[in-house]
Amino acid sequence: MGPLLIASTAKTPEIKFDADLGQLILSGRSIPENAVDFYRPVLEWAQAMDADTPLTVMVQLEYFNTSSSKCLLDLFKRLEVGHDVSVKWHFDADDEDMLEAGEDYDHIVSLPFTFIEVDPGV
Repeated sequence: MGPLLIASTAKTPEIKFDADLGQLILSGRSIPENAVDFYRPVLEWAQAMDADTPLTVMVQLEYFNTSSSKCLLDLFKRLEVGHDVSVKWHFDADDEDMLEAGEDYDHIVSLPFTFIEVDPGV
């Protein structure tokens, strides 16, 4: 399966999903008009991914809205069943809300989360 690459816009994150590298990277802002439509290819790609392929999900979002939050939860739930997946949740040092959002996901799903504090000036 080839990589899934979606360029970022002012309202949607960049997505790089590459099974050969074992990486899914979500970066930027996620406030699409229709989050379900935007995240559908990501969820379909995750569903089709070989369960034997280890995957690291790197979440580098600066902000996401409620509908994006639901889509992220759907993605994590889809990946937690039968896959070797870990999540690296990046957050700005001065953004407690983003840290707490990651901690909420960590408590909801059974994927291992690592929290990575990023200096907002970098």
